[in-house]
Amino acid sequence: MSWIVLVLSGVMEAVWATALGRSEGFSRLGPSVVFLVACGLSMGGLAYALRELPVGTAYAVWVGIGAVTTVAWSMATGAEAVSVLKIALLLGIVGCVAGLKLLH
Repeated sequence: MSWIVLVLSGVMEAVWATALGRSEGFSRLGPSVVFLVACGLSMGGLAYALRELPVGTAYAVWVGIGAVTTVAWSMATGAEAVSVLKIALLLGIVGCVAGLKLLH
């Protein structure tokens, strides 16, 4: 169960990161509220997962999922350019995160 919560928390990290960018320095209410809610869910889920998972592994997986999802979303929406090298590097992060899970 901790791994499922950790993955969902990583996705929430991508949500809050995206909302933070759209909040324009917390000057826009909607994205600012999304940021606060997603940040709370993300941190709460990470804290829950840390009850059973080692902090180093859990944090690396959480950050990896958040980073890859944030970049993938940015590329999918056209906010960031897509390139073969970026995709290869993102796949490298995914491979490392999966390796950490398998080693646990």
